[in-house]
Amino acid sequence: MTIGGLQKFSLIDYPGKISAVVFLSGCNFRCGFCHNPELVVPELTKNQEPISEKDFFEFLKSRAGKLDGVCVTGGEPTIWRDLPEFLEKIKKLGFLVKLDTNATNPKTIKRLINSGLVDYFAVDIKNSSQKYEATVGAKVNMRDIKKSLKIIVVNNIILELRTTVIPELIVSEDFVKIKKWLEELGVLPKVFLYAIQQFRPLKTLDKKFEKIKPYSEKELKKMGKVFGNKIKVEIRGI
Repeated sequence: MTIGGLQKFSLIDYPGKISAVVFLSGCNFRCGFCHNPELVVPELTKNQEPISEKDFFEFLKSRAGKLDGVCVTGGEPTIWRDLPEFLEKIKKLGFLVKLDTNATNPKTIKRLINSGLVDYFAVDIKNSSQKYEATVGAKVNMRDIKKSLKIIVVNNIILELRTTVIPELIVSEDFVKIKKWLEELGVLPKVFLYAIQQFRPLKTLDKKFEKIKPYSEKELKKMGKVFGNKIKVEIRGI
């Protein structure tokens, strides 16, 4: 496992909690709009020394009683075989764990839940299913994502969904399709929060996205209204 970054304090990444955020390198997607390209393609930081697990856990020990939890994000954390052991060490120190994932690895997600290693999942819904592969730049087995979502809600783990809204990739009709898909899965009523995230063209994996003008706040709110009163919707990044 490679730790690509550490944010030592956050009031927003774990809703209602004070947390640290640890970034794991590597990802099975190649989203051109990704704002953490150095985590997706670790070669971009080949001259940067990664954070050792020893140093990370020494930091956590020093924050006992000061932080509530740890957000584990990426990249895509579930590509690492030693993720369960990593999370177990965090839990043993008394911290809550929030895991950010693209939900493509249901076997790992099931193992983590069965072991009681995750308290909160944040799953990125990249687009409507018909446009998923074009959005993420990789092959996607949608059945795996469906399995992951069902496993999470069946086990009553807090589930946040979020979509970064990029003009030219996502339009209002896609949220209509996403809502229908989630309803058919039986997932929508159990979603704690759906975050619609503003796209920021500042630093992206594919430089062409840096030339795209983001949607307005009004347009994002209109997209969020698709869900009606079914779930809580939050507009982020405005």
